[in-house]
Amino acid sequence: MAAAPRKRKLEEDEQVHGKERKLESPEHDDLEHDDLDHNSDEEEDEEGEGKSFNPVNASKKKEEFRNYKDSARQKRVEHFYKTQHTNMTYAAVEQYEKKYLGKYKEPRTPDKGLWMGVWEALEYLDQIIDDSDPDTNLTQVAHALQTAEAIREKWGDEEHDWFPLTGLIHDLGKIMAAKDEKRGLSGEPQWAVVGDTFPVGLPFSEKIVFPGSFSENPDVKDPKYNQGYGVYNKGCGLSKIKMCWGHDEYMYQVCLANGSKLPLAALYMIRYHSFYPWHKEGAYRDLMDDQDKEMLKWVLEFNQFDLYSKSAAVPDVEKLKPYYKKLILKYFPEKVLW
Repeated sequence: MAAAPRKRKLEEDEQVHGKERKLESPEHDDLEHDDLDHNSDEEEDEEGEGKSFNPVNASKKKEEFRNYKDSARQKRVEHFYKTQHTNMTYAAVEQYEKKYLGKYKEPRTPDKGLWMGVWEALEYLDQIIDDSDPDTNLTQVAHALQTAEAIREKWGDEEHDWFPLTGLIHDLGKIMAAKDEKRGLSGEPQWAVVGDTFPVGLPFSEKIVFPGSFSENPDVKDPKYNQGYGVYNKGCGLSKIKMCWGHDEYMYQVCLANGSKLPLAALYMIRYHSFYPWHKEGAYRDLMDDQDKEMLKWVLEFNQFDLYSKSAAVPDVEKLKPYYKKLILKYFPEKVLW
């Protein structure tokens, strides 16, 4: 694979806005806060997962990953996607963009948002367990280092040191799920933070997991969104598409707004690593432009490490911390506005 482009100007994303629809703000919508924070042992047993679930399994075969039919976490995962697919409308995404991206407008003052270093944010995320994932219930730091170290085994040269770093930070947008009033974190429900991603503003693809669970999404009945290419045009490019709100999009925006020095390939990995209907199933290819076609190979290269490292042994955090903290400062400022 050719080296990734290291310097390329990213044009500001064009947002395609349809007619504004009334929607209660994310803070007050009852469905938005059907939270999936099932972290107690009792609820884990009720959901069919229990204490016996162990994601560390070196003999796990590739075809056993992303099992959405009868995994040990099946009930929890199904409930998550039903909630996400019901609530993730075009209007909901606009609301979340307004809530989270407004702070990046100048001037930037200390009271506009949370200022925290990248490694500090990574350690802070140890409290989050992803309810959408059938393959792991490990903490975010554990999965981040699993991914980063798997990448470093193949891409450990200095020219590509951004690649393991991308593996380390790719899920940091999940900080939105943390509830901490002192830090200004409202604790978003997991449906607005994790899970496979997909575009809004056009018909939902049958290639999305649990496609039948979109039946109660209002956009399914809206002729503006439920036919053809919706509010988009063929070949318009993914940068013109409004993706469902979640940690992928948020972390991508954090990188842009804080002037990270990550190359374009890394930004694609961050923004689209959960877009499985596109990079794995081949859906939405008609929307791609030439840049998307070029970057797809990098997203696919990243995905194998993100997915198949989940059964690996948990890395030694303290041993690896000095290396990654130094690497972070090469590509990010000391403090980042979240």
